Amino acid sequence: MGRTYFRKLTLAAVAGCGVASATALLIPSAHSARGLFDSKPLQQQRFAVLAQPVGQSDWKLLVLEQIKQRPLCWAPRPDGLVHPTLNSFNFKGICSRYLDSNGYSLRSGGEDLGTRFRLTLQQQGTTLQLQAFNSSQRIPLVIGKASVPRRDRNGFVRMQLQPGWRLERRVYKERTLSHVYFAHPNPVNQLLARLKDSPTDRFARLGAPKAPIPPARSGIQRVASGNPIRLEVIPFRP
Repeated sequence: MGRTYFRKLTLAAVAGCGVASATALLIPSAHSARGLFDSKPLQQQRFAVLAQPVGQSDWKLLVLEQIKQRPLCWAPRPDGLVHPTLNSFNFKGICSRYLDSNGYSLRSGGEDLGTRFRLTLQQQGTTLQLQAFNSSQRIPLVIGKASVPRRDRNGFVRMQLQPGWRLERRVYKERTLSHVYFAHPNPVNQLLARLKDSPTDRFARLGAPKAPIPPARSGIQRVASGNPIRLEVIPFRP
């Protein structure tokens, strides 16, 4: 469904402008992407942003959508993890899955950032973060967080989006598409500027604190004084 309008754009471009123009239409710049797509709000309670354990330490991001009320597409477990119940029945028409960058991307201040920012999951101790970053960043944007009670290959971790971040739906010419945004109302430059002014960034620029260097020890004791120093004179006896 999401590729239909690209096919129409391609045919029109080849007919009127040639292959080079068609390629330019197929791959919009970051500036033109702002006007190409719009977005609309979603009912957040219908979605679950989950982290799936992969291997010994990696994580995979996926978004689940509950289209119909029953049966449930996911369910909380007593240990704090989430069971993806949609794997136990035919969920067509009941649940939707968004598994990679084809299904979700970043949007900030009304601008698509999917080609500039990559979404990834990073674990620090028992805290799991959903981060967005590009090659020019030293500190990533934190989109969501979660506590990891324990690692279980059959148990997913549900992420909680940070204040200001919400899920939205991609819209093209008033036509609703299946693509989902992690969206923030403020422009990304403002969000990055806040990171640069944060204490975390200042400490990163200064580096880790170092212990003071102890003074060098010697056998001579120095007296910090501007007055003459009296020396004991031992008389010479032949």
